Amino acid sequence: MMKRIHLNHILATFTIVSILTSCQPSFDADIGKTEVAKWYQDKTGAVSLTFDDGTVHQFTIAMPMLDSLGMKGTFYIITGKIPESQYRGTFIGRPGEEIIAETAKIPTNKDNLLERASAIGFLGYEGGLDYHTRAGAAVDAENVDKAIEIIEEGYAKIRAGKLRRVGPPSSYREANDTTTWELYRQYAANGHEIASHTVTHPRLAILDEPNILYELEKSKEEIENQIGEDYIFSAEGPYGTENEHSVEYVLKVYKSARNRMPEPFLAELNRGAKESPGEGKEGKEYVQWQRGPLSKTPMELMKSWVDTTAARNDTWLVLVFHGVEGVGWEAKPKEQLREYFEYVAAKKDDVWVAPFVEVTQYIRERMAAEINTKIDGSTIVVNLTHTLDPKWYGHSLTLKTLVPDWKKVQVKQGDTTLAVRMTEEDGKKYVMYEALPNGEPVTVREME
Repeated sequence: MMKRIHLNHILATFTIVSILTSCQPSFDADIGKTEVAKWYQDKTGAVSLTFDDGTVHQFTIAMPMLDSLGMKGTFYIITGKIPESQYRGTFIGRPGEEIIAETAKIPTNKDNLLERASAIGFLGYEGGLDYHTRAGAAVDAENVDKAIEIIEEGYAKIRAGKLRRVGPPSSYREANDTTTWELYRQYAANGHEIASHTVTHPRLAILDEPNILYELEKSKEEIENQIGEDYIFSAEGPYGTENEHSVEYVLKVYKSARNRMPEPFLAELNRGAKESPGEGKEGKEYVQWQRGPLSKTPMELMKSWVDTTAARNDTWLVLVFHGVEGVGWEAKPKEQLREYFEYVAAKKDDVWVAPFVEVTQYIRERMAAEINTKIDGSTIVVNLTHTLDPKWYGHSLTLKTLVPDWKKVQVKQGDTTLAVRMTEEDGKKYVMYEALPNGEPVTVREME
């Protein structure tokens, strides 16, 4: 199973209720005030290293680098190209020959576009998948008329015999650059997030409902059956789509999508954004800043993204990698990756480096947290709760409690003694520790 992380710090819009009873005269009125730090271990930001497509060098070259530096990544995999997978690319709907015949009588239009675009890659004609992909790119660019033109051309060529018949319907995703489910289980057990990138990597924006659900649900089912329920939390719709039709369906099937996170407390700067954090996105508690290092992206620019994240207190840098060492789209050379990963690792005192799922869960828990504190004699009692589904949101949160001028402090949750770290801010002492929400009360007291 995926490691349950100890989630940390918050300084935001969760609710704090303070009840002070039996207060000793030496106790300041604020003693017992408890916050949840904004980021894990009170860092100044977060970084997630994510990889798309599941190409082999991500696991044989990039992943060992991450492991050697104590960092874990998120790998969005195309499940239909893994040799042992049950679910492959297919068209869900009417017989293909029936659709082809219909295209000779009824032109492609907005009413039949999605069905025809869903089918064309699975009719067994060379180049059919390319028509699907180009039409989907047009829809992602909000040019539906261009998509109609592309699909109409594709079917006209099929009817005229200008696309070579290559055999039975296929997803054309039988790639030789993938890995096995047994290895994916090992990677997950080692702390990496394995997540969905659909069954065949289609253009979701141009799929009709039965086919978009097949791509999302069967990939999810495959991952759950092969690795486990902990790995069906998040997904990435291919090509980084932000199309509303696509994202709506992704978020119906998964708890989160790297494509879009429409949270009221989160400003989104996705890969195409020209702004940097702080440029017109003020007023939100968090900024998710996605950057996609391409094969020729300068190293200094890539490093500057990390520096910006470390210098602020609101930024979650989501890095999106694809190919590695000649395999995959926009492949980064391994020496560049090593230099960059080492740079990120050197910033771990400032930024929290964690998989996408962990940062998502932490932020949501933090924003939903409610803290109730009271002083019982010489003991501070803290109750931490939230109303999120405990099936997905049961990680511990690191709390920060104001204490008197104590030399040594003991913190326990129920019978469990928690690790503590003392800090001082503006002449006041705080103790930091990790506690489970909706668990037993936390007690904070001075040690003899």
